[in-house]
Amino acid sequence: MERINKTFVIEFLLLGLSGYPRLEIIFFVLILVMYIIILFGNGVLIIASIFDSHLHTPMYFFLSNLSFLDICYTTTSIPSTLISFISKKKNISFVGCAVQMFLGFAMGSTECLLLGMMAFDRYVAICNPLRYPIIMNKIVYVLMASVSWVSGGINSIVQTALAMQLPFCGNNVINHFSCEILAVLKLACADISLNVITMVISNMVFLVLPLLVIFFSYMFILYTILTMNSAKGRQKAFSTCSAHLTVVVIFYGTIFFMYAKPKSQAPLGEDKLQATDKLISLFYGVVTPMLNPIIYSLRNKDVKAAVRNFLKKKLHLEKV
Repeated sequence: MERINKTFVIEFLLLGLSGYPRLEIIFFVLILVMYIIILFGNGVLIIASIFDSHLHTPMYFFLSNLSFLDICYTTTSIPSTLISFISKKKNISFVGCAVQMFLGFAMGSTECLLLGMMAFDRYVAICNPLRYPIIMNKIVYVLMASVSWVSGGINSIVQTALAMQLPFCGNNVINHFSCEILAVLKLACADISLNVITMVISNMVFLVLPLLVIFFSYMFILYTILTMNSAKGRQKAFSTCSAHLTVVVIFYGTIFFMYAKPKSQAPLGEDKLQATDKLISLFYGVVTPMLNPIIYSLRNKDVKAAVRNFLKKKLHLEKV
């Protein structure tokens, strides 16, 4: 009984920016504005992809999946973060923390695979255009997206279960905005070697492998583009790939920094999560999902045309 009393935690305290009330107000306004942009921008892209027949292709199917995922990903943590900024309630239940951790990790894992799938789709479209409708038929690209979602969910179940079964010895203060898995692991008062091993395996499958697919896909794409005789064809190919590459660089650049080397303790034996880690986590958790629809809209004529048509129809219906 004594051991159970020492290790049982019923809730966690999310430290966030506690102690900096002015910063909390500033961050509340900024994150609220970004969250509204995320919901609106990604929502419009999803609706445009569904109702515009010109966007009924594998690339836009993956893009709408990415937009839906970004909405789910941010919704798992942003509302609770906003509430914590303007209220004194900083606590989250053990079950609530586990759910938040599962959803956030699942969405992140799924996005990694989706970006790899999108790179492969661009490779087939540019390097094998005549065989593209056969290779990337509806059954294939729906299956590819489904595998991404299911794999991300399974990975998150494993990581969340291993993290939340650890003893915390009464230490329940998470120095983060949300129940981020690495921040929670720092509170454990037991050996987390198994967590580290599974995290490394997860990194290989969900970070390294998709990156390899993206790298080799774009090597072949670059070679094909450079050998094209038509300048217009080269420009169109670059245009369709530039948006995806921009998203890849932003997303993987930040998330790789956070998860490439899981640790049980912060550098120099400090228990507190570094401020840079918080900002980077906030960056890939909020800024990246906000930028995705903006990047794809600015760099893709079909998306811009579909969004314009959707907004025109909506305004026309409101006037009527």
